[in-house]
Amino acid sequence: MNTLQPAYLRNSDTWNFFNTFEKENFSDIFSSVFKRKSKSEITYPESDGKPMADNTKQYKIIVRIKENLEHLFVNREDVFIAADLFWYPIQYNNKLKYAPDVMVAFGRPKGDRGSYLQWEENNIAPQVVFEILSPGNTHNEMNKKFNFYQKYGVEEYYIFDPDNVSLEGWIRKGKYLKQIQSMTGWFSPNLKVRFEVVQDELELFDSEGNRFTSFTEEKCKAVREQKRADTEKQRADTEQQRADSEQQRADQEKMRADKAEQQLKQEKIRADLAWEKINALEKKVELLMEHISS
Repeated sequence: MNTLQPAYLRNSDTWNFFNTFEKENFSDIFSSVFKRKSKSEITYPESDGKPMADNTKQYKIIVRIKENLEHLFVNREDVFIAADLFWYPIQYNNKLKYAPDVMVAFGRPKGDRGSYLQWEENNIAPQVVFEILSPGNTHNEMNKKFNFYQKYGVEEYYIFDPDNVSLEGWIRKGKYLKQIQSMTGWFSPNLKVRFEVVQDELELFDSEGNRFTSFTEEKCKAVREQKRADTEKQRADTEQQRADSEQQRADQEKMRADKAEQQLKQEKIRADLAWEKINALEKKVELLMEHISS
């Protein structure tokens, strides 16, 4: 045995072991072992430390779209909706990711997730993605997002710029996302919602024509409905009190009528008794007169 060999190779068993590796392409096997080890240690960050939105305008639009879509599909257990959630399309690659402002994945169950790991989601990519622009978004960034969404399977992609009041949309045709020529009145094939820009605001309507509203609008609406219900109840209570008073008055009138009728019956009985007495006296007078005349 070569005495110049490293100590860990001087053992014949060890040497034979490495000879076997060499015959079986040692470099590939060694690389594969370490590759598997590195893959098992990969983590997929759930946050980049950045806020969901850069300003209140962007935030309100994101929340309104996300929450109204949640409500729209509340009875569909196979529709997952998220806002500002990292989407990783490729396993073992934690650098390739984007967090759409809003994304919708049909065919995936509802539930909490730290990130959307596509290989754990039956390899289903989100079909619909929304991006709400802020002054911080650059053309280069948006181009990268577009290429990402196009490459990894998004079927509908919508961008709204609230500062410039610009709405754009793309729909998948084969391998590519093709721009929608006019977004005015556009009807989403997957979401079944209609798009409009009304008074510089992005408005979405469900298939029944109901407008997507904010939490504040719904809260105000609920308060108005509660006040209206309270007013109707108060009116109904007032009507019931009036009806009860009328019933009480009618009952009292009936009692008076019954009492008067009872008095009348008693008067009639007294009158009948008086007439009987008068008739009896008349008979006595007649008998007396007959007796005198005889």
